[in-house]
Amino acid sequence: MMLLILGLVIFLGVHSIAIVAPSFRDAARSRMGDGAWKALYGLASLVGFILLCYGFGLARQAPVVLYVPPHWLRSLALLVMLPVFPLVFAVYLPGRIKTAAQHPMLAAVKFWGFAHLLANGNLGDVLLFGGLLAWAVVDRISLKSRPTPPRNAVGRSSNDVVAVVLGLATYALFVFWAHRLLFGVSPLA
Repeated sequence: MMLLILGLVIFLGVHSIAIVAPSFRDAARSRMGDGAWKALYGLASLVGFILLCYGFGLARQAPVVLYVPPHWLRSLALLVMLPVFPLVFAVYLPGRIKTAAQHPMLAAVKFWGFAHLLANGNLGDVLLFGGLLAWAVVDRISLKSRPTPPRNAVGRSSNDVVAVVLGLATYALFVFWAHRLLFGVSPLA
């Protein structure tokens, strides 16, 4: 469990610098240079991500049950997950979805975390999914007080169609095959 917690602290800590210490981030970035800052940020994020994935795998081997969700919540979780992949694609395909969501990646993380908390009740699940959900909520709130870069014009509406089609195809791929392959658990079980 400690590796999961350490991974979360590192991963979320790196991703929280803009929330808690934007002046530190700006000073470090200008002192180190943009490329070096991004490399260090990426490396620290990768280390945190690897630790949290490995720690989560270990936590699944010795689960501590906090709650047992009823079966119908797993079906609800499948519905809550529907917008996740389209939102992720909308980050990279600017259109009305990106404009409406404002921060589609954070929205996707919130849907993803909430859905997984509905379907899973072990301590490791609550730490991972609840931690990422809480971080996404705090980050979204903090964005309201941070200066925002000028918004680009709304992207093409065809990007929305592509984001939805690719997102739903990826969702289907995960539900019917990839989730079981990658994580050893079928969301349909």
